[in-house]
Amino acid sequence: MPEQEVRFIQECKTKTARQKVIEQMNEGQVRVLFGSTSMLGTGVNAQKRCVAIHHCDTPWRPSDLEQRNGRGVRKGNEVAKLYADNKVDVIIYAVEQSLDSYKFNLLHNKQLFITQLKKGATGSRTIDEGSMDESSGMNFSEYMTILSGNTSLLEKAKVQKQIMALEGERKTFTRDKEATKRELGVAISHLAQAEETLRLLTADHAKLEAAKLYDEQDQVINCIQLDGIVCDDLKGMAEKLREIDEKFNTHGNYQRIGSLYGFPLVVKTKTDEQLKFSSNLFFVDGNYKYSFNYGHLAQDPQRSMLYFLNALAKIPNLMDDTRKEIATLQENIPKLEKISSTRWKKEELLKEKRSELSILERTIQQDIDKKNYSEEELSVCEEVKSEMLIPQEIKGVRLTEEQQQNLRDGKEIFLENMLSSKGKPFSAMARVDFEKGTIFFEQAEIQHVSEVIEQSEQEAPYSGKTLKI
Repeated sequence: MPEQEVRFIQECKTKTARQKVIEQMNEGQVRVLFGSTSMLGTGVNAQKRCVAIHHCDTPWRPSDLEQRNGRGVRKGNEVAKLYADNKVDVIIYAVEQSLDSYKFNLLHNKQLFITQLKKGATGSRTIDEGSMDESSGMNFSEYMTILSGNTSLLEKAKVQKQIMALEGERKTFTRDKEATKRELGVAISHLAQAEETLRLLTADHAKLEAAKLYDEQDQVINCIQLDGIVCDDLKGMAEKLREIDEKFNTHGNYQRIGSLYGFPLVVKTKTDEQLKFSSNLFFVDGNYKYSFNYGHLAQDPQRSMLYFLNALAKIPNLMDDTRKEIATLQENIPKLEKISSTRWKKEELLKEKRSELSILERTIQQDIDKKNYSEEELSVCEEVKSEMLIPQEIKGVRLTEEQQQNLRDGKEIFLENMLSSKGKPFSAMARVDFEKGTIFFEQAEIQHVSEVIEQSEQEAPYSGKTLKI
């Protein structure tokens, strides 16, 4: 193939030069064109004679693959239409035991989520791609592991990410649960206060109903009495109330001025120091201080005389509002109690993931250790394993044949309700340390923390090579 028929789009430093190369591609003067996704992606119309697209590397995003393919797999490809049944060869290059496997798995997960999102088929509000991406990246040890064909470190990173997500979810659950408990405490306190309020309002209402007097038209008689005034003239008492409103100053204290149906009538002077303004507020004094029109008397004398009756008339409405509040609290408290007593449902899953992480870390360390041994040393180690017998019982727990075989193969097993040398029960992951001839324990619930149980001199109940536990 002549040299001039192979071009690189990066050679084009101007828009005009770039367009000229694309035209030459469509005319057949350029037969092979190399370029990056950004330079040969969206907006490039070089499809007229395109017969194949070669992906020399693997992108991070599914859309990049679509854009690359779209340069040839599109309307206007005359060669494909006339000679290839409207088909274009798409060739993707990848290397075994390299980052390509990881990146294609990442592309698969991303494309799956995008497709589900477009079709409305997602079953949850979040998606976990299962590993790292181009934002978080990987460290050098993980690169080395992938390139060597050992994917244990990637599995470890995946499990660590799952553990992190679960721990974050548990933290949110715990925070919300504590907030619910506080809300429950407030609701219980408010319920007690509301019930006491209703009791006191009911007592005042009963007192008022027992003392009320009615006229011939079945209207409540205004039996207001002002201290120091002996008169039945409502107009005269209205003038006295106006005088009290204008001239009294109680200096912030409640001062009695009369009574109505056995309830004291009081006035209080409220002063605004900043505005240098003061006003008198009037109340009916019962178990609570009842007011009307925010405590202010009406300017009209006749209406001002009805002020205290109107204040007492609010008691039934206050009782109804309190009953509604009590009903709402009584409905909400059981719900809050149920929420505050729930347990996080994924605790066992978190324990399993921590245990899985512990096993992966040990597997990785064993692989590293194996690489440090010579073939002769590994052969001797395998010979020791084959000769060593596994006990039938460990720390009071009887082993099954499968558990014995797993220990013999160097695998971990989980044992529950074992007894330590001090007689305390414990559960842990157990494995054989073939170099020391001992059983190694690690508590599965505690990440990165291992506990080696003190060895005793008691031999296991079997014959053959001694394995101390």
